[in-house]
Amino acid sequence: MAEDITNDSSKKIENGDTISVHYVGKLENGTVFDTSVKEAAVEAEIYNDMRSYQPLTFTVGAGQMIKGFDEGVVGMRVGEEKILKIPPEEAYGECIEDLLRELPVEAVNFNPEVGMQLVTETGLKGIVTEVGEKNFVVDFNHELAGKTLIFEVKVVSMEV
Repeated sequence: MAEDITNDSSKKIENGDTISVHYVGKLENGTVFDTSVKEAAVEAEIYNDMRSYQPLTFTVGAGQMIKGFDEGVVGMRVGEEKILKIPPEEAYGECIEDLLRELPVEAVNFNPEVGMQLVTETGLKGIVTEVGEKNFVVDFNHELAGKTLIFEVKVVSMEV
């Protein structure tokens, strides 16, 4: 049996509720890094025509979202809009120094360049952050680690 969707704006969101939200995710400097809103993606010049810009559906408190987002929607209602300011410890964590790796240029069969993305054989993703004459540095932290995130969130619906 399919779940019913409600637009009842009197019920407050609680842990365990399945909701759909539209969101725009920004860094503190205003740079948009992700959104479910097509117009916002176009405006921020991050639009991807391979993506469908639809509300994001998740179960609150189930660990599907970063902690600050999960906790930030609790108490909201359908139709409500809110700005969530999420510090690194409730988002993708602080940058971990041990995840910066210095590698010898001669050990790889390519010319490393700052900004180049690398993937290890185990699937770990990193970005080249420094290139010297003999060595280069790859940062394997999540790209949003150490950053405070700002989300503009609008609750679109709730399953009942």
